[in-house]
Amino acid sequence: MQTAIKKVVILGGGTAGWMSAAMIKKLIGQAVEIELVESESIGTIGVGEATIPPIKLFNSVLGINEAEFIRETKATIKLGIKFENWKTQGERYFHSFGAAGRSLAFCQFHHLLKRAGQLDDDKHLWQYDLNFLMAEAGKFSPINSQDPTYDVPYAYHFDAGLYAAFLKRFSQKIGVKRTEGLVEHVKQNQITGFIECLMLKGGKEVSGDLFIDCSGFKGLLIQEKLSTGYEDWSHWLQCDRAIAVPSKRFEQTLNYTRSIAHPAGWQWRIPLQHRNGNGLVYSSKHYTDQQAQDILLSNLQSDTLGEPNLLRFATGRRKKQWNKNVVSIGLSSGFLEPLESTSIHLIQSAIIRLVHMFPHAGVNDSLINEFNKQSKLEFEQIRDFLILHYKVNERRDSLFWNDMRTMDIPDSLAHKIQIFKENGRLFREQNDLFQDSSWLQVMVGQGLIPNDYHPIANSIPTSQLMGMLEQVKTMKEKPIAALPSHDEFLAKLVKT
Repeated sequence: MQTAIKKVVILGGGTAGWMSAAMIKKLIGQAVEIELVESESIGTIGVGEATIPPIKLFNSVLGINEAEFIRETKATIKLGIKFENWKTQGERYFHSFGAAGRSLAFCQFHHLLKRAGQLDDDKHLWQYDLNFLMAEAGKFSPINSQDPTYDVPYAYHFDAGLYAAFLKRFSQKIGVKRTEGLVEHVKQNQITGFIECLMLKGGKEVSGDLFIDCSGFKGLLIQEKLSTGYEDWSHWLQCDRAIAVPSKRFEQTLNYTRSIAHPAGWQWRIPLQHRNGNGLVYSSKHYTDQQAQDILLSNLQSDTLGEPNLLRFATGRRKKQWNKNVVSIGLSSGFLEPLESTSIHLIQSAIIRLVHMFPHAGVNDSLINEFNKQSKLEFEQIRDFLILHYKVNERRDSLFWNDMRTMDIPDSLAHKIQIFKENGRLFREQNDLFQDSSWLQVMVGQGLIPNDYHPIANSIPTSQLMGMLEQVKTMKEKPIAALPSHDEFLAKLVKT
């Protein structure tokens, strides 16, 4: 017999826990009671300080003021990611949140560039991208225009610990109950297998109808209690460790993330208002922990502000993100390395998916199955996009990159690469997080150039095509000179 959901219990604070608490309380808090259990004695893992544009919608739904958010989380603007040394040593390209140029009906812009002979030059694509032009100039401001030519999709870099604290205050103000304590025992219904209550040290019991597991890699409920299982993808994504360390901020704050490839992994550099976030993601088969730490510390370019922190992980996903009356969100549900800043987004999308499918009248198999189906697809699509970065490389300087380039890949990704290589077509899968422009930039940036282009591109006379490309380029460049620098924009916003 189904039991109506009257109380939701969230196990674990941190980014995942407090994002879950804030959104569920904001949207359906009148119908259910929400209690979050966490312990100050347990640290949290801030795996993602860089985000992607949907975070803006999440904050907007909560009613969070952008200026306040940026002040409280020491945030900066993110226009995209600069990938360095991924194609070959010394080469770089940009993965912008924007889209280059202006497409025709049924003919994407890169087909026009291919016909004009410009796509093979890895500098040309980004000359038509406003996000890239702002990043290169070190400038930023949203442009108030109805013309889509001047759309500037952006996200943030922020301190994940400060964001969690910000949402904690927000959540408690709107009625989320916080309970301090360590879980000593989990009580389970002997017939249904559903979780009934968390028994904390000291004797306190926290009962509920639906439990959200935000307990990190441990997966205290979803794995340790329900033995859900894990689908390991480390044969495709071989990096299995990361070392993170903060360092002093630079005089000029970049408005993009840096992803710097090394012989057996890659380094992130994330600019915040008060510091830089740094880390090295690497394969333990190719680097020792000490080697990885030495490489990271020798490539910071500013003094450290703390001790290096080692993180071990296995890339993959929980076989079920929702099992019985437990929904796993955050690291308890799976882990995909932060190459494209998707860690916080996966938290956000799981929360929104749960809100859409909230089992008001009680947990049932049809909701669970649909939730798990959508979660699985999302993880797999992001997985394929990450594998693309490793597969399409031209480095010959290390065993790691040779292994990545020659490995077998999922059929879904192999098909996408092949169809682009043959004729430049990009087909976005249903609900794929990454737009065609994202796939295009990584493919072209790492040297994958299509053999052909769409015949519609031939419908424009050569002189007219070249004139149109020049006009688009001029339009994209036009607003740059008048924009404030990124630091000027932040300074004004923080004082607001």
